[in-house]
Amino acid sequence: MSQSRVELLQCMPVFHGLREDTLRVLLAASNIATVPAGDYFFRQGDDALYMYVLESGEVSIEKSWQDRELDLGKLGPGDCFGEMALIELSSRSASIAAVSDCTAIEISAVHLQSVHDFDIEQFIVIHSNIARELCRRLRMADENRLRAVPARADFTDSQLSWPQILAL
Repeated sequence: MSQSRVELLQCMPVFHGLREDTLRVLLAASNIATVPAGDYFFRQGDDALYMYVLESGEVSIEKSWQDRELDLGKLGPGDCFGEMALIELSSRSASIAAVSDCTAIEISAVHLQSVHDFDIEQFIVIHSNIARELCRRLRMADENRLRAVPARADFTDSQLSWPQILAL
């Protein structure tokens, strides 16, 4: 296990505040995924089993929505994706495609169990960090959605509820 992987995790919000010995336990339990350019880490609708920490390469976030394929952005080394797999047993909400050859640390809920067994307080820190990261992303998504609302609706004479606004 390389020191560079420990340092990569230490720089990420999801692993902020974790001790080096805890990160080493997590890395020892985790796998390394290599995905060639043009292939997918996962597709929308797949079972969510892992989160990934991108070590090298670039990925594209893709989502099918209302019969359209949307490109939601790109991620590069040091970014993570798929964190919801560690919290919720559900299907993937988007696809992640490798734009270039990629290497990523693959972490499952089972891998996190090794941290739980090693130090429950550090396990709680990881889950708190994941919750904060998901909240941050939800807040950004809400802001992006609300920025588009005035272009699609005139609110001067209407009293729309939040569900109606968000459905626009």
